[in-house]
Amino acid sequence: MARLKIFMGRDLDRVTDTDAVAVIGLGRFGQALALELMASGVDVLGIDGQQDVVQGLDGRLTHVVAADATRGDVLRQLSVPEFDRVVVAIGGDVAASILTVSLLLSFDIPQIWAEAVSEPHGTVLQQLGVHHVIYPEKDMGRRVAHLVQGSMQDYIPLGGDFAVVETSPRRAVAGSAISEAQTRRRFGVEIVAIRKNGGGWLFADPDMHIEEGDELLIAGPTRKAEAFSRL
Repeated sequence: MARLKIFMGRDLDRVTDTDAVAVIGLGRFGQALALELMASGVDVLGIDGQQDVVQGLDGRLTHVVAADATRGDVLRQLSVPEFDRVVVAIGGDVAASILTVSLLLSFDIPQIWAEAVSEPHGTVLQQLGVHHVIYPEKDMGRRVAHLVQGSMQDYIPLGGDFAVVETSPRRAVAGSAISEAQTRRRFGVEIVAIRKNGGGWLFADPDMHIEEGDELLIAGPTRKAEAFSRL
């Protein structure tokens, strides 16, 4: 059996008893995901084949180990079959991604996310039975394309041609109360939250007045939300 050097953290068996996540592949996407999970208070077991990558994350993840994730004995040694959630973020080696996913599926892990670098790669992952296939570069490209088109600070697609958009108040509604703006009737979107003077977000109240300098969070069909941001 392979001998592995595991950096940092609590006893690995204790981590698998928590609401932890295993992230396999610590490239740009995998690292960003793992570190964001840690920032949210989630324990993370990070696995990557590159020793220098692993050493660079020593002390930043609950556990991080240099290992070959395409080997079933290695994954068992790391207690990966005990995790309820595993992310495969191997984007540079499609064969390794598919082999790793196949092993995880054989372990009957409840939730598997896998990064796909192309449509054919994603199709294979879906055919294998991956629960969630992720296209980081494709999804980010789409998101940025929508941001470039209008006066949006942020854009979150929800699927089914629906989106949530952060934008500044349009001239057509600035100076009026939310109830008076009638955005659903006039523009097909709903104001769901408002932020004033750089403060925290507040749920939209019909009596709140919309002023220049406010930020609005609106929801609605994608094209209508984009059109509203360009008024």
